[in-house]
Amino acid sequence: MKGKGAQYNPANPFLKNSVGVIHDEGIDEYTADERPKTEWYYESPKSVLSKNDSPDLKWQYSINPYQGCEHGCTYCYARNSHTYWGFSSGLDFESKIIVKQNVAKRLDEQLMKPTWKVQPIMLSGNTDCYQPAEKQFKLTREVLKVMLKYRNPVSLITKNALVLRDLDLLSELAQLGLVHVYLSVTTQDDRLRSLMEPRTSTAKNRIKAVEELTKAGIPVGVMMAPIIPGLNHTEIPTLLKAVADAGAVDAGFTVVRLNGQIAEIFEQWLRQFYPDRADKVMNQVRALHGGKPNDTNWQRRLKGEGHYAEIINQLFKKSQQKYFKDRVMPPYNMNLFRKGGTMSLFEF
Repeated sequence: MKGKGAQYNPANPFLKNSVGVIHDEGIDEYTADERPKTEWYYESPKSVLSKNDSPDLKWQYSINPYQGCEHGCTYCYARNSHTYWGFSSGLDFESKIIVKQNVAKRLDEQLMKPTWKVQPIMLSGNTDCYQPAEKQFKLTREVLKVMLKYRNPVSLITKNALVLRDLDLLSELAQLGLVHVYLSVTTQDDRLRSLMEPRTSTAKNRIKAVEELTKAGIPVGVMMAPIIPGLNHTEIPTLLKAVADAGAVDAGFTVVRLNGQIAEIFEQWLRQFYPDRADKVMNQVRALHGGKPNDTNWQRRLKGEGHYAEIINQLFKKSQQKYFKDRVMPPYNMNLFRKGGTMSLFEF
């Protein structure tokens, strides 16, 4: 299915009954349920800041304007969270998007509280804040306006060159030392990208975004996430060189981890589009996590362990030393926060 990562909807483990279509006569035409169009579901949460207790994550708080993601990445760990809403982690995750319409207003209220202590907020920790829905709803832009109003530091990560739309706000934040931007670049092979991350920006456009952000004085890093042995691990040196040449000052990686139903979705996709190497890739993925497609151990789960993990780690480390020597992401300025969003008499 063009434009879709998952090719079906696995059953929701929280629901006893489900609705589906069975082709008894082998009819090979997709129904509306099987090839769904994007639908919007609107939510007005009382709180929009999520507190993280994972040592894997650098910042304690994150904010997600959307749940579900049109990018459709087959490996996305966030797919499982969609089942809590009564949807499937497969096609539903890519086509039934929950929009938090009041996200900026609620963030404003939470930063206004006397109990809030200035610290960086991650945008987004679960689904991409610049996914295609952002073109229509502009919620991420409104969140950045609130961050600028309060002078609160923000870190954002995206696979979408749409981030360049907000160059004006990001430039203002950067001048104050309040923003870090990370582009997630998984592969430079556009065929692989179009199948594995079907509605993301091309690698060329993401690298161009790194260049444009750098020219605007905005500190940019790159995450090669995830690295999948047998699919993209050989690209590590060339990809890091490309993003370093574009001006990135930092680079990091995670290995693929197929938690929950993601293992089923990813393997089905892999066997459909890369049948010649499916067994090899799945065996190497399991080797990263002690024989299983996922590891729940904090920290170890993101880097893996064993022979293949060591190969990936060493290749990345050597490439990082070669292309990112003496580069560093600048620290945040934590001294500009405006209590109540008001300007101090001593600001000039």
